[in-house]
Amino acid sequence: MTKIGNRIFTKWERADKEIVEAFKGIPSSNTNDEMNRLFCMNADIRMINPTPGKSMVGTAFTVKAPIGDNLYLHYALDMAEPGDIIVVDGGGYANRSFCGEIMMRFAQSKGIAGVVIDGCIRDSDGMKKLDMPVYAAGVTPQGPFKNGPGEIGTPVSCGGQVVFPGDILVGDEDGITVVHKQDAREVLAAAQVKKGGEDRTFELMASDLAAYAKKHEASTEQRANGKGIEFVGEVYTKAYDL
Repeated sequence: MTKIGNRIFTKWERADKEIVEAFKGIPSSNTNDEMNRLFCMNADIRMINPTPGKSMVGTAFTVKAPIGDNLYLHYALDMAEPGDIIVVDGGGYANRSFCGEIMMRFAQSKGIAGVVIDGCIRDSDGMKKLDMPVYAAGVTPQGPFKNGPGEIGTPVSCGGQVVFPGDILVGDEDGITVVHKQDAREVLAAAQVKKGGEDRTFELMASDLAAYAKKHEASTEQRANGKGIEFVGEVYTKAYDL
C-alpha cells in the first residue's frame, strides 16, 4: 500500500499577510460577488458560535480526515500557526463529531483564526464561549475515532469548495468565501470597491431617502428592460380553480 492518504506535508506557501489583513472588515458576500458568486461554501457550513459582528479572515491549514476520525486534526492543532484557519474535509459526516470544547479552546489559545469542519462538532454550549469562530455542518454528542489515516497540507473539499493550503478564507455569520491565493490581490481590490459602493448607498439612504428611492426606481427599470412585464390597472378577481 502507498503512503498516499497517510501523509503530512509540512511546507506550503501562505497568502501574503498584508493582503490577508486587508480582507478584514469586508463581508463574505462582497468578496464572493466579485468572483462571480462561485466561491462560497454551501449553507451546510454554519458558524456554531455567532455573536454580532464576529468574523473570520485567515490562511487555510488543510486537513483531510476519514469520517468521524480526528487523529490528523490533533496534528493540525500542534502544527498550525497564529492566523491560520484549520479546514477539515470530513466528508460531511453527521453521526460522529470531530472535536469538542477542549480542542477548540486549545486552538484559540494558540491564536488560530478559526476552525471550519465539513462534519460535526460537539460541546456546542462551550463553543459559544469562544471568541474564535467555529464553523461546522452539524452537532452531535457522539465522539470521534482517533485512528487515522489522513492528510495535511493537500487540497481538500469543504462545503462544496476546493481549498488549497494557504488560500484566504473570509467568513462571517453569512458563511465563508474561499479566495485562492493567486487571485487574492485582484479579488481584494474589487471587493474593496464593492464595499465602498455599498457604504455610499447606505449613506445616501440615511441622508436623502427620496433621492435613493428615485435611484432605486431607475435601477429597477433598467434591470426589467426587455422582459415584457405587464402592469394591469385593475383588481385581480379571477377565482382559483379548485
